[in-house]
Amino acid sequence: MEQSRCRESANSSSFSRSVYSEIEEVGWEHLVRLSEDLKFLSFRVIDKKGRVHCMEIQLDKNYPRSPPSISADVPYIFNLKWSRKSRLKDLLQQFREHLEKLQEIWNILDEIDKSLWVIDLKNPSRANVCRQINLGYNCIIMLSIHIDDPSSLPECRFMGSDPMVNSLRKTWQRNSKRCASSSSFCLLRVPIGLRLRCRLSVTEGECRCYCFNKKKTSTLPPPKCETY
Repeated sequence: MEQSRCRESANSSSFSRSVYSEIEEVGWEHLVRLSEDLKFLSFRVIDKKGRVHCMEIQLDKNYPRSPPSISADVPYIFNLKWSRKSRLKDLLQQFREHLEKLQEIWNILDEIDKSLWVIDLKNPSRANVCRQINLGYNCIIMLSIHIDDPSSLPECRFMGSDPMVNSLRKTWQRNSKRCASSSSFCLLRVPIGLRLRCRLSVTEGECRCYCFNKKKTSTLPPPKCETY
């Protein structure tokens, strides 16, 4: 019994030294949380766009022989590459590389959030790739960006009064066939490329969609779609 207790104490001490050493390699300034038993950690990572992310790490009692469990507020978690020689800094590097792959998704969602009338936008989760957009006339469109191909035509669902929803759905279906080949999606009666900026303006019975290419102009041109 005493021998077992001594072995456990030695292993625990070795585990502690290993964890502290690996945190030192990453940088204590990036550490957000560390549990008393040192088996739960979270690190702050800032991507190239300045977005702040937090990765949570759960260490197994056999760490590093057993890979850690990870979680983060992202659309999907990467496949962890791990060996007995891997360290926390390697895990953080894989997470940074994963964040780079997600930039296009977040750029598109940030542009939608900035340019359109998005419902329930307070503190949106970075894992959420769906947006509900208020079109006026008690009508809402729900867009879902494809994580494998963000610039492709998103999934679309209309909600609201039947006459308006039916009209918008028909318009979407008709225009989506024309837009699919150009890697853009159509909203209402306007083909809106995902690299174009769109603003929705609703005033006294009018619903207009404004679109312009930010690379060519910084001013808002006349509306390109019909009013309802």
